[in-house]
Amino acid sequence: MAHPVFRLEAHFAGRVQGVGFRYSARQIAQGFTVTGQVRNLPDGRVHLVAEGQETEVREFLREIQAQMQQYIKETTTETLTGPAQFRDFHIG
Repeated sequence: MAHPVFRLEAHFAGRVQGVGFRYSARQIAQGFTVTGQVRNLPDGRVHLVAEGQETEVREFLREIQAQMQQYIKETTTETLTGPAQFRDFHIG
């Protein structure tokens, strides 16, 4: 049985679609030991799921917020624990 991993789900609102947000998130993810995905939502928000060690996931999220802050108006997050769902970090 797989051991549980820390999972963070974030919704970014603002001018976050059409500005390279998903590609930037994927690039940033390469500097961290995280898996997950980032995708656009029909309502104009971006949804991100990241899994890994809690400190690594939280640093990854902070780096996205730092690099993309001019586009983000609001970020909501939820944290969960469960079996890993992703093998890599990709655009959904």
